[in-house]
Amino acid sequence: MTFAPGSLVRARSREWVVLPDSDDELLILRPLGGSEDEVTGIHTALEEVESAHFELPDPSQIGDYRSCRLLRDAVRLGFRAGAGPFRSFARIAVEPRPYQIVPLLMALKLSPVRLLIADDVGIGKTIEACLIAKELIDRGEAQKLAVLCPPQLAEQWQAELRDKFHIDAELVLSSTASRLERNCAVGQSLFEIYDYFIVSTDFIKSDRRRDEFFRACPDLVIVDEAHSCAYGAVGRGGRHQRYQLIRGLADSMERHMIFVTATPHSGNEEAFRSLLSFLDKRFGSLPEVITGRESEPVRRRLASYYIQRRRGDIRHYLEKETPFPEREEAEESYCLSDDYKKLFHKVLNYARERVIDKEGNRHRQRVRWWSALALLRSLASSPAAAAATLRSRAAVADLSLIHI
Repeated sequence: MTFAPGSLVRARSREWVVLPDSDDELLILRPLGGSEDEVTGIHTALEEVESAHFELPDPSQIGDYRSCRLLRDAVRLGFRAGAGPFRSFARIAVEPRPYQIVPLLMALKLSPVRLLIADDVGIGKTIEACLIAKELIDRGEAQKLAVLCPPQLAEQWQAELRDKFHIDAELVLSSTASRLERNCAVGQSLFEIYDYFIVSTDFIKSDRRRDEFFRACPDLVIVDEAHSCAYGAVGRGGRHQRYQLIRGLADSMERHMIFVTATPHSGNEEAFRSLLSFLDKRFGSLPEVITGRESEPVRRRLASYYIQRRRGDIRHYLEKETPFPEREEAEESYCLSDDYKKLFHKVLNYARERVIDKEGNRHRQRVRWWSALALLRSLASSPAAAAATLRSRAAVADLSLIHI
């Protein structure tokens, strides 16, 4: 007799659920109401297996309050399981790829959620973080959401949350804060008015704004470009404001926090461990070497909070192929026109003068250096990019003359 996966059978004087790996000769079974640790295999040629049969309810045996409540809970759980394990999937406008569900499964095992998503560029870290946030909100485990990100990424986050997850989030930037604060009563913070908002990390990191944010911060926070908030003593001179902001939020162990970055380790070991300490303070004092059998418990604990994959790791995942674009590199030579060549030489001479100039402090010299590099890069890109850069530089120069 053939039993389909998911059907109920009776063997060894108890009921079992048939699992997908079963075949006609060997049934892989999990006890009804049991755990994965109790999964076993039964060879149908050696042991008797039959379809499970349950007696119909007897109207004459009404039972007591406890048994009726148990039946009600069983029906509710059965309907929930029939609709799938995730409550949010019926209310999102995106079909996650199988590998994008892995961070969600990891997050649902944590209480509170503290997860570092460090997947490669293009894998979909934003989708993965939003999936977790949407699920926590729909389950009632989080009431409000804040996304901390660089200001240039704020509108991208807003569009992702609105278009794919039906979460309308307000932008809290230096250019919008004054308008939003007009709706606040005396002594009220704008973070208390809105349930979902996206905040510029650079705007909120100042001492005055940071203290206000600590007081009214939501119970769910997503930190984009999380590596920029880590503290590394080398070249820093002290704990910078972004670190103080995230450290203060992470100290509240009741808060769910999701950290997103494509570059968790920049070569600075202290900064990397600082980033890990946002997940669990114990990770800040990890041993320098965590290889070997004796460090396996440490690696297992860290793996519960940290996921990092490259494109090659998930290109073929669960029999589903993701066609990531392939990068093609080639060198092409071209000749500059006479006019463009003259402009090139003029810009090179100008950049050389700016870099050699010793006027001002080291900060000003560094700004001139990077400014010259940006100008040369746009010039090498295309005439249109060069023209746009020169126009913006001219506008800034004109504004400086007006102030003088």
